[in-house]
Amino acid sequence: MNTSTTAALAASGLRKRFGGVHALRGVDVSFAPGSVHAVIGENGAGKSTLMKILAGVLMPDRGTIQVDGQPTVLHRVSDALDAGIALIHQELNLPDNLDVGANLFLGREPTRWGWIQKKVIRQHARRWLDRVGLAVHPSTPLAELTIGNRQLVEIAKALSIQAKVLIMDEPSSSLTLHETENLMSVIDDLRRDGVTVVYISHRLSEVQRVADDVTVLRDGENAGELCGDQIDHDSMVRMMVGRNIEALFDKHPHPPGDEVLRLNEIRTGAFPKQTINLSVRSGEVVGMAGLVGAGRSELLRRIFGVDPAPPGDRGSIAVAGEIVRIESPRDAIAAAMGFVPEDRKDEGVILSMSIRENIALPSLAVASSHPASQSRFVVRPGREKAVACEMLETLRIKASDSATMVSTLSGGNQQKVALAKWLAMRPRILLLDEPTRGVDIGAKEEIYRLVTQLAADGVGVLFVSSDMEEVLGLADRILVMHEGRLAGEFNRQDASEESIMRAAVGIEKK
Repeated sequence: MNTSTTAALAASGLRKRFGGVHALRGVDVSFAPGSVHAVIGENGAGKSTLMKILAGVLMPDRGTIQVDGQPTVLHRVSDALDAGIALIHQELNLPDNLDVGANLFLGREPTRWGWIQKKVIRQHARRWLDRVGLAVHPSTPLAELTIGNRQLVEIAKALSIQAKVLIMDEPSSSLTLHETENLMSVIDDLRRDGVTVVYISHRLSEVQRVADDVTVLRDGENAGELCGDQIDHDSMVRMMVGRNIEALFDKHPHPPGDEVLRLNEIRTGAFPKQTINLSVRSGEVVGMAGLVGAGRSELLRRIFGVDPAPPGDRGSIAVAGEIVRIESPRDAIAAAMGFVPEDRKDEGVILSMSIRENIALPSLAVASSHPASQSRFVVRPGREKAVACEMLETLRIKASDSATMVSTLSGGNQQKVALAKWLAMRPRILLLDEPTRGVDIGAKEEIYRLVTQLAADGVGVLFVSSDMEEVLGLADRILVMHEGRLAGEFNRQDASEESIMRAAVGIEKK
């Protein structure tokens, strides 16, 4: 850690308890001016609580905060903003009924004679949008932007406040590869301009790329510090989980069985002129790589009946050798398919329901679509509770019991619930879209273990991932998509990051 100058922001002995849960147990942090300081740790380590205290969202039970060496009390968010501290939340916090410029200056609108000066807003907004490389007009409705571009608007808004300390909580979680590289460039510029950036991310490769210093939290306490050349993947993982992870992808190759899924001339609404042919066998884990926007997610949604077939599509889907008609998720569930979508909070789980209720949903969907077989799928409270308890243990979901509301769980545990509701149905085919996005290294390890075990039990798995290490480590076979078509196929032993990326950008094999 750089201690040669007065810290731009520091805290000592921070403690915070929520009921019987100790979120922070005397945490110390110090962020040097003009540095990029990463804070990492598993879900539940205390990162979010720490950031909320530093941004004035929460008050600590004990501890002190200093800004530029001066003791400071942050009672509310406005106090933090006045002190030059801005927080970019992981969950987007922008009203989509306003345009981009209005979002940037919400609550800070320039006025004249009581009228908001929209022209002035758009002039100033253009500067900050250019700063983050977002080529949209300030008058563009926010609702028309992708999730990734909305995240860039959030970053531009924080920059427009001209904060001295900018806290970024998982800022790249919804960004494309290109947008993430642009974000890294923005952070480099901020560092050169003397802005202190506090960077929270589960993507350790990003931390290694951008951070000058790293603080590791574990169970609400300081687990260690890394700086400069000390910042590498193995050291960060060791501090985060308190042990070495020798084999994150504990693969035990086994011969696949019969074909469980075949797509023949399937089209998607995103690329209606392209057709897709592929197959997945029992016990096989097939990974789909490609740049964001290549059509991978759209293909999974098409298979599961979330998105309709485009006009003129005459393709077919076969499950275990039999053609099935899938026009809705109910049809897919009836064909013994499960699907964990990319957006777990809006589509993967229902936050206002308990773990047990979420796990019961697929069975209810099948029962409602097949009234003649309702006796088979009827949800009995005793059975429902037993299955939910089994999933809690199998997936190691951290919750007091199956009645726990999903909204109270960490991101990693919410993702496990999204998986659990399909595993309880005993699927024949499991579709996974970015299965470990936004979860910590410990949760990733458990999800990889689970996918490997499912394959060993004969489930056919087709997953999409933008994490190259994940694709190379988990998949038995890798398919690469480029602009809506399959541009490459590799066996596990023949695949490399270079060969996959060449196919992803449309460069033919040599």
